Amino acid sequence: MIGYLEGKLLRKDDDRILLLANQVGYEVLLPAFVMETFKAKRVGDEVSFYIYHQQTERQPKPVLIGFNLEVEKEFFHYFISVEAIGALKAVKALTISVREIARAIESKDINKLKRLKGIGDRTARKIIATLEGKMDKFALIRQAEKVEAPVVEDFSKQVLDLLVVQLGHRITDAKKMIAEAMERNSAIGTPEELFEEIYRGEKARS
Repeated sequence: MIGYLEGKLLRKDDDRILLLANQVGYEVLLPAFVMETFKAKRVGDEVSFYIYHQQTERQPKPVLIGFNLEVEKEFFHYFISVEAIGALKAVKALTISVREIARAIESKDINKLKRLKGIGDRTARKIIATLEGKMDKFALIRQAEKVEAPVVEDFSKQVLDLLVVQLGHRITDAKKMIAEAMERNSAIGTPEELFEEIYRGEKARS
C-alpha cells in the first residue's frame, strides 16, 4: 500500500499530476484545494504527497490521491465514511480547504457544504450528521497562504520544457523550433501563442 511519495513533477493537468519517483511514474489525483497550492510548481520541480491508495475488487485499477499534510489525508478517511461519498466523488467535492469544511461541519453550515462540487442539500445534512463532533482537530489546521503563480518573463522557457520533457524533442531542436517561430511572428506574447506558431511551422514542413 502506497502511503507517501516524493519525486519530480513530470506533468500537471487540471485535476492530477504525473510524479516520477524511483524511475516509476505515478499518476496522482489532487483535490482542488491541493492543486491550488501547486500553481507555482513547474515541470521538473521536486514535490511530495501523503497518498490515499484505493484498490478494491470492484475497482481493481489503483487510484492514488495526494495531500500536502497527513492530517488532510486523515480527514479524507472521515469524509468518505459518509454514506454515498466514495473516494472519487470526494476528490471532486473538496474544492475548499479541509479547515473550512471542518468548521462548516461543526457549525452546521449547510450552505457552505453545498458549495462543494456535487454536494446537495441531502448529502450536506448526511455529512453533518455523520461527522459533527469529530472535526475539532481539522478545524485547527493552519490557514493556507495564497499561492500566486510566478510571473514568467521568458515564456519561451515554459514552451521549451513542454517540448523537451513532455513531447520528447532534443533540447537543441526545441530551441531551434522556438527561435524560428519567434522569427516568423515577433508579436507572440504568450506560451500558448508560441506553441501554436511552432505547431503551424512544423505542420507546414510535413
